[in-house]
Amino acid sequence: MLALTDTLTVDSTMIASWRSDAAYDYNRELMQSDFSVTEWLLEQIDWFLRTLFGSGNANDMRTTIWIIVGVLALVLVVYFFLHHRARMFAQSSEAAVDYDVTEDTIYGIDFAAAIDRAMQSGNYREALRLIYLQTLKQLSDDGRIDWQPYKTPTQYVGEAYPHSEEKGGGDAFREFTNHFLRVRYGGFEADLSLVERMQILQREIAKGGKHEE
Repeated sequence: MLALTDTLTVDSTMIASWRSDAAYDYNRELMQSDFSVTEWLLEQIDWFLRTLFGSGNANDMRTTIWIIVGVLALVLVVYFFLHHRARMFAQSSEAAVDYDVTEDTIYGIDFAAAIDRAMQSGNYREALRLIYLQTLKQLSDDGRIDWQPYKTPTQYVGEAYPHSEEKGGGDAFREFTNHFLRVRYGGFEADLSLVERMQILQREIAKGGKHEE
């Protein structure tokens, strides 16, 4: 059997010439750049400080300025967090109440027409809200309450009937207010029968606020 001769040889001279030729330097494409955006930004800030305050004062001012920048960044983060959180809570509140929530006011509203529209469209939650506000308007016109936008419904009960336990009055207004609070803030549904009950209570309130025996 004939022995096979290894005819492959390495031309070290040619390999060395290839390595020195930039056209064959493929490794440079895999090397990462030493450029750093952060370092460049810091260098620009240092240059600005040296230009503004001088080389000596720049070193003294650097720490103070970074503290100020940090505080401002923290303030911005807190502001955006609180701002977006308020919007999220507002959106959640609007989603929980599926009727048109506008500023609760007793002025400039044609209650009779607005209540009729709400009833015709079957929007009983809105009808209930309007009946409640209409009643506050009547009590305010009669001088029985001092209506203010910041007051709570329970405050109006105390104003209209400050001695309700002694005189037995205010029963209708308390029930009336409880129905409103349960629907407006408690997530209870309003239907036709509840709206009709609110209208009965409204008439009783106009007479003095005590359930008729």
